[in-house]
Amino acid sequence: MNSNKQGENTISISHQKRAYSLDALRGFAVLTMVLSGTISYRILPAWMYHAQEPPPTHTYNPNLPGLTWVDLVFPLFLFAMGASIPLALSHRIKSGITNQIKVILYILKRGFFLGAFAIFLEHFRPGKIADNSFPNKWLIAVIGFVILFFMFVRLPSSLRKIPQPATTIGAWILAVIIISGIRYTNGIGFSLARSDIILIVLTNTAVFGSIIWLFTRFNFKLRVGILGLLFALRLSSTVAKTWTAALWAYSPVPWLFKFHYLSYLFIVIPGTIAGDLILNWLKKPNLDNDFNRKQNYKLLAIILGLLANILILLIGLQGRWVWQTTLVSAAISCLAGFLFVNPKNETEILMQKLYYWGVYWLALGLLFEPYQGGIKKDTATYSYFFLTTGIAFFVLIIFTILIDVLQWQKPLHLLIDNGQNPMIGYVGFANLVWPIFIALGIERFVIANVQTPLHGFLKGVFYTLTVGYIVSLFTRLKLFWRT
Repeated sequence: MNSNKQGENTISISHQKRAYSLDALRGFAVLTMVLSGTISYRILPAWMYHAQEPPPTHTYNPNLPGLTWVDLVFPLFLFAMGASIPLALSHRIKSGITNQIKVILYILKRGFFLGAFAIFLEHFRPGKIADNSFPNKWLIAVIGFVILFFMFVRLPSSLRKIPQPATTIGAWILAVIIISGIRYTNGIGFSLARSDIILIVLTNTAVFGSIIWLFTRFNFKLRVGILGLLFALRLSSTVAKTWTAALWAYSPVPWLFKFHYLSYLFIVIPGTIAGDLILNWLKKPNLDNDFNRKQNYKLLAIILGLLANILILLIGLQGRWVWQTTLVSAAISCLAGFLFVNPKNETEILMQKLYYWGVYWLALGLLFEPYQGGIKKDTATYSYFFLTTGIAFFVLIIFTILIDVLQWQKPLHLLIDNGQNPMIGYVGFANLVWPIFIALGIERFVIANVQTPLHGFLKGVFYTLTVGYIVSLFTRLKLFWRT
């Protein structure tokens, strides 16, 4: 592949320090999370909301099974977080018990700051602040964004003249002072129990998932075996008046840890397997794999096959055509599997392994679907954990093709930028964009002109893109929030 003519017919994948496909997956999860929270309620079809909160009343029904794209958002983020664990910790690991202890302390430190972020953020959420708070809850929300910025930002080298330790400590002290004087809707002031539940779940799974990976990083079978133990504990905990039920319900610090949060390790731990595969791929001495442009049809077929399978699962399980969906999905999985045989280079080997793992978890999820009354997000069923994990593998493969093979980094830069700065994306709407839109009258104008389902969806797209480009700006300025 040295001649110019040959070079014109190939796509060369150069060695990368980052797995941009994983960044894109994380960014996709964050932006779809914003989208799902900003589309108009009541007027859109049921598949545009959580399956258990259908329109027009959006009343939570724990007995209503189904799966929508909104139900995939959190699992995709959990999976991306799990896949990031090997990449984040691998360079810190050296031989010796002393180093192992240092790595564990690092994991606990990150868990502490992520838990603190969950608590402080919830106290700055405008929806939690009483309307009569001084000066007003929308201003407090924006102030909260600025304070959180200085609490968690990592400044680039161009701004290193700013004394970051002092600035960070000052922001923490200011945060404590402000939230101690805020009045909240339940009449209670500051409380450790007032926290963002999504971030608390992430805290628990990040800590336990990282420690599990640390001690099983050379043994996939042992890692999956730990899931078997968790499976047994969760299943037996449903039997009343047993020690397993008591253990599952016990928590030494209820505001921070509950055993049932660990159920989401069913998604995070498979994510660490994907992360290990990506890490091994990045370590290869030569990633200048050549893809003949004639293979574009094959790559397109893979993308279409994976998208078709995901779409069939969403339509079929939401429509409750369970056995029909299982048969069609199995057929698509088998047919698509032929596209992954005989890999020719390291990237194709990576995609093949990701696909096989994805099909495994997908099959497990479909076989569990009739159990526990059908697939549900809350309380999450085994089918939900396993099936969404399989879908997450498929989405990661799609981004791998688009970014690592076809080199679509520029067209997908918005996803990549948001994936590299997810904390700002998570905070950006409620604590920055929404208050500003209210102050400028944009929110009132938008709501007054949203009359149709299309308008209701476009409203969410407009808000999501606003958040996305703000986060992209922070990323381009190398202003990252980190725990």
